[in-house]
Amino acid sequence: MKILLIQPKMNKRPMDTDLKIRMSPSLALLTLMNLTPDEHEASMINENAETINYDCGADLVGITVTLDVLPRAIKIAEEFRERGVPVIAGGIHVTCSPKDCLPHFDAICIGPAERVWAKIICDAQEGCLQKEYCDIKNFCGDEIISPAYDRIDRRKYLYTNVILTSRGCPNRCSFCYNSCGNRLYIRRPISDVIKDIKSLETRHILFIDDNFIGDPKYTGELLRELQNMNLIWSAAVTTKVLEYPDLLDLMAKTGCRSLFIGFESINTVSLINVNKDNKVERYEALVEAIHRRGIMINASMVFGLDGDDADTFDRSLNWLIKMRIETLTSHILTPYPGTELYQSMEAAGRIVDMDLGKYNTANVVFEPMGMTAEELYKGYRRMYRQFYSFKNIIRRYPENKIQRKPYLLFNLLYRKFGRLTSAVTRIIPIGVLGKLAARISYKI
Repeated sequence: MKILLIQPKMNKRPMDTDLKIRMSPSLALLTLMNLTPDEHEASMINENAETINYDCGADLVGITVTLDVLPRAIKIAEEFRERGVPVIAGGIHVTCSPKDCLPHFDAICIGPAERVWAKIICDAQEGCLQKEYCDIKNFCGDEIISPAYDRIDRRKYLYTNVILTSRGCPNRCSFCYNSCGNRLYIRRPISDVIKDIKSLETRHILFIDDNFIGDPKYTGELLRELQNMNLIWSAAVTTKVLEYPDLLDLMAKTGCRSLFIGFESINTVSLINVNKDNKVERYEALVEAIHRRGIMINASMVFGLDGDDADTFDRSLNWLIKMRIETLTSHILTPYPGTELYQSMEAAGRIVDMDLGKYNTANVVFEPMGMTAEELYKGYRRMYRQFYSFKNIIRRYPENKIQRKPYLLFNLLYRKFGRLTSAVTRIIPIGVLGKLAARISYKI
């Protein structure tokens, strides 16, 4: 069989450029490539970087689905189904809200694909596809299959050096997909992680786990294995990392240069309302501990939480600048179907827009409690403009010399002048720019 695997085109947020939508390849599709039996021909299309040929002769199509691309995924499926090609959908949104997806595809895969992908292919070949495939119970980390890194076209992505050490997160914040019933938290064997790192043949690694320190003991064991690999790396962690100074020391020692941290809010009440157990009173100590070790911070902030008001934006901006936070990823609270937040908001009649294309954390799709929808949207947009203004880029300039080059590259070339940098990729492949940025930032 000829199998085509598709990543649908993302909906850009106001501050996004092609640098964002072509940041890295889909590990989900790369994993399916390695899961496909050798007698079948599998290929991938990332619609963010290339055009789909609906008359390519595919016998089976697989689509990975996040919530905001579901409308696009449905249209892609319709095109292939009109040509008699069966379409399978999987991914995080399918796993967390399968009933919403089921009517639009010939079959859906709920949860990990490792145990069921070969059966899906076999059933499709025999013309007896089931509507649902799901084998989550007792799924273990040693069953996770490595992505087919050798199938990546490195010219098409800013970074291709992406590694997963785990799937899911042990926390159950109500706005996050990890609060859904079908989500797992599992760790991979450390030997498999090391094997993947070595296969990439680069010192620059991006760990893209939901929570790199979900199991601190495991993280410590992994970091000890990384000590002699001379890496430069980044990852996403929770504010709980402050509780593990030894881990922070190991992170710095093994080459950590940036941590994405879910601060989410500087309002304790707002955090409590979404089951987030961050301790706001310890934020400053956390920032100081990380900066002291030469590590930059990418702060994740969520606006529109119950407990927020129109003054939240200015107070948050002032705190971020005071603490010299290097980069900001800002979101409007979004009730993803399948999450605890969605269930509570739906029951209260607060969801006012069901256009799923707007569910990309850049639109107000619910009725806020402490401000108007317009105040929330305008405040969100203003946060980005002011945080990345020349004035505040200078005010946030890192004291630690090791941080300054990557800081300037991100703040200026990725954010401030991102559209110009994106235009350059029409001449210079984006993968070349990614390598150049790493070389300038870290001399690798």
